[in-house]
Amino acid sequence: MIEQLLFPKETTQQSQSNRRMPDYAHIRKELLRNGVNKKLLWTEYLEECRLAGDEPLMYSQFCYYIQQDEQKRRATMHINRKPAEQVEVDWAGDPSHIMDPDTGEILDAHIFVGVMTYSQYPYVEAFMDEKQPSWIAAHVHMYEYFGGVARILVPDNCRTAVDHNKGWKDQRINAVYQEMAEHYGTAIIPARVRAPKDKPNAEGSVGNISTWITAALRNEQFFSLSELNRAIRQKLEDFSHRPFQKKEGSRYEIFRDEELPLLTPLPATPYELAEWKQATVQFNYHISFAGMLYSVPYEYIKRKVDVRVTDKTIEIFYNHNRIASHHRLYGRKGQHSTITEHMPASHQQYLEWNGDRFRKWAERIGSSTYQVVDAILTSKRVEQQSYRSCMGLLKLADKYSVDRLEAACRKALSFTATPSYKSIKNILDTGSDQMENPDKRPTADSYTESGKNSHALTRGADYYRR
Repeated sequence: MIEQLLFPKETTQQSQSNRRMPDYAHIRKELLRNGVNKKLLWTEYLEECRLAGDEPLMYSQFCYYIQQDEQKRRATMHINRKPAEQVEVDWAGDPSHIMDPDTGEILDAHIFVGVMTYSQYPYVEAFMDEKQPSWIAAHVHMYEYFGGVARILVPDNCRTAVDHNKGWKDQRINAVYQEMAEHYGTAIIPARVRAPKDKPNAEGSVGNISTWITAALRNEQFFSLSELNRAIRQKLEDFSHRPFQKKEGSRYEIFRDEELPLLTPLPATPYELAEWKQATVQFNYHISFAGMLYSVPYEYIKRKVDVRVTDKTIEIFYNHNRIASHHRLYGRKGQHSTITEHMPASHQQYLEWNGDRFRKWAERIGSSTYQVVDAILTSKRVEQQSYRSCMGLLKLADKYSVDRLEAACRKALSFTATPSYKSIKNILDTGSDQMENPDKRPTADSYTESGKNSHALTRGADYYRR
C-alpha cells in the first residue's frame, strides 16, 4: 500500500523518464569507500541534477532504486568487498610436478594462491611442501609482490594457520602465524570450515589458476623449484593483465588504480620465521645459544629469559619485553656479542683494552709473564672477563719491579701451566720469588774463579801440608 502511494504504477514510467536515475555502477563503487553512505551520495546526486537542470528523485525514492539494484546483483554476484580490505589465501588442490635431475623421480610442487578479494588480483608460488616455513615464506613473498598489506587476512583452516578448532567461534590462531600478522599489521580471520562463501575469491580463483597457469604448464618439464616458479610468474603476469570478459579493465588495472594506493605500507624489514628457546642469564651477563654468547643488561643475571632466533637475529625477552637484540653469530664456537651498555660500570673501563694489547705489554716484561697473561686470557669463555686479572697482574710490576714479576711468573709456571693473578701475587707478597729452590744442587758454575766452593767450607790442599 505504501509502495503504491510512493511509487504509483501509472507514474513509474513517467518518473523514470522525467527524473534523473542514479548511476548504479558509480554508487556501488563509492559505497565501498570508508565513510561514504547513501545520504552523502544523494546530496551529491542533487547537486548534479541542479547543474544539469534535471529533476531529482526524493531521498526515499533514491534509496529504493539503489536497494532494487542491490537485490538484482546479489542473486548472481559474490559479496562486495572494499578496496585493500582483505586478501584470501589457500593451497591449490592439484600440485605441479618437478623431475629430480639425478634420480628421475617425479616430485610434487604445492601451489600457494593469494587473492586480493576486491580486484581478484592473485599471487601464485610453488613450494615443495605445505609446512609452516613454506606457508610463512609464501605470505612474505606475496606481500612483497603486492607492494603492501591488506587489512584482513583470510586463510583456510589448515594447521599452519589455526591450532585448535572445535568450532568457528573457538579458533586459536597459530602463534607463529599470529606473530607474522602482527609484524605486517594485519588481522587474521580464518574462514569457517566448509564455508566457501567466506573465501569466494580464493576458491574461485584456484580454478582459474589451475586452468590458466598450472594446467597451461602441464606439457612442460621442470627440473627445479626455481625453474617452475619462473614459468609460473610469467603465466601469472599474463593472467593478471588479461582483460575481463564482462567488464572493463583487468585484475592488474583494478588493483593498481583502486587497491594499491590504500594498502598498508610494508614494514622496514620482512618477517623472518623465528624459533623460540628459553635460557638463563649467566654470571657473565650473557646467554648461550648454539655455542655463541650474547649479552643482556647485567641486572638480569640468573633470570630466565625467552630467546627469539632467526637466521639473522637473536632477540632476548623478559616478561614479554625485549631487553636485547644482536646479529646472529656464525662460525667458530665461543664467539661473543657484547653490547657496552649491558656491562657493569666496573667492566666498561676495560673496553679500551684487548687481548693483543695485554699480550704485547706482558711480552715486554718477559716470556714467563707473557705465558701467564696468555693463560689468563684463554681461561675465560668471554675474554673480556679476564681483563681485570691481566691488568692487576701487570700492575704488580709497578709495586715489585719488572724483574720480580718475571721471576714470580717463572716460579708459578714451574708448578702449573695456568697460574692465576692470585697465585702470582702470593709469590710476590711472601718473597718466595727471591728464595732459592731447595732442590737446586751445586754445579760447576757454583764455584768461584779461585776454585773455592761458594756454598760450603772446604779445606784446601795447603791445610794438609802443614
